[in-house]
Amino acid sequence: MRERIRSFVSGLEIDDVGFAAVSDYRSPMSPSIESIFPGARSIVVLAYKELDSCGSPDMNIAMGGRMDLAAFSRSCGYKLARHLERSYGARVMTVPLSYPMAQNEDTRGAVGQVSLRHAAVAAGLGAFGSNNLVVHPRFGCRTIFSAILTDLDIPSDPPVKENPCTACGLCVQGCPGKALDEPGRTDVMKCVKNAMPYGLNGAVRFWSRYGEAPAAERKAMLRDPNFWRLHQAGFIGPQYFCFACMNVCPVGRKATA
Repeated sequence: MRERIRSFVSGLEIDDVGFAAVSDYRSPMSPSIESIFPGARSIVVLAYKELDSCGSPDMNIAMGGRMDLAAFSRSCGYKLARHLERSYGARVMTVPLSYPMAQNEDTRGAVGQVSLRHAAVAAGLGAFGSNNLVVHPRFGCRTIFSAILTDLDIPSDPPVKENPCTACGLCVQGCPGKALDEPGRTDVMKCVKNAMPYGLNGAVRFWSRYGEAPAAERKAMLRDPNFWRLHQAGFIGPQYFCFACMNVCPVGRKATA
């Protein structure tokens, strides 16, 4: 069954797949799998390599590439889930790469219902790097993940034999928000402030200033690029304006002449 699933995944042009028993999955902050899907026994984790879009200095192109990959991963995940249901009689639930997720003061909008990083490590798809992202042996940390929860009993794949991260420190040094200064921990608020300036915090700051501003200043604020970017984020969803910790990582880089 495992190899037949791998073959189906390959046919979808997904870059890699790993399997993790729910009992081998550990996340320090996300809810338990049992609370999400009582009876789930396995996690099928799908890995997708980022295109070169994420390295563009034009953040609109970089974010557009991430949105394309998000849409592709959702489609692939749903196709695989339907395949497991139809071909194996499995109960299945899809886990997308990102939103929606719990939004409250405790999570600060940064804790997934399933930690795809921890699931990927449990499924043998990589190990945590200095940037606290999962470093895939072939693709480095320019990799995103989605998953399928299922009641099929599929044993975990073996963990990676050695951590692909070289501990070069480039990601820590290159983080403009200084969010990686503490080893093994990402300061989420520092990261979000820099990487998502037009998210919730940016909107609160803008509208707080707008409410206190005189009429003439309000007109100017509505012509400011900051307002237009907030407006765009409001209908396309959260936008990332920083991929630095991914782009400086040497692991998985193509050989150049």
